[in-house]
Amino acid sequence: MSAEDVRIAGMTLLMVTVAGAAGVAARYGISSLFHGDLLPWATVGINVVGSFLLGLLIVMPMAWVDPQARLALGVGFLGGFTTFSTFSVQALVDFDAGEPGRALLYIAASVLLGLAAAAAGFYGGRQLFG
Repeated sequence: MSAEDVRIAGMTLLMVTVAGAAGVAARYGISSLFHGDLLPWATVGINVVGSFLLGLLIVMPMAWVDPQARLALGVGFLGGFTTFSTFSVQALVDFDAGEPGRALLYIAASVLLGLAAAAAGFYGGRQLFG
């Protein structure tokens, strides 16, 4: 790897990190406006908006967005804003590629394993922490 490649990789990492922090701050700012029964719906809204924006970003012509900026926006901002957007777009890309079986397996595994892991942490934590 040349010195220039290292410089570019470092700059990309910095951009992704800063954009990720901005995405997390945006999610927090929006979520903090909602409490109680409304909070899950705010989360759904964030996930849906993030999914839409990532879907839009990945099909946007390369000439419109610098590759580093695309990474900063997609991986950084939208990754910090919601990781659900990545899940949604991956499933869509698999369907679009003519792999509906792989897409459905990905969806089922993500949802079921995610719920199982959340339940294990939740109920295990209750046992551990009282």
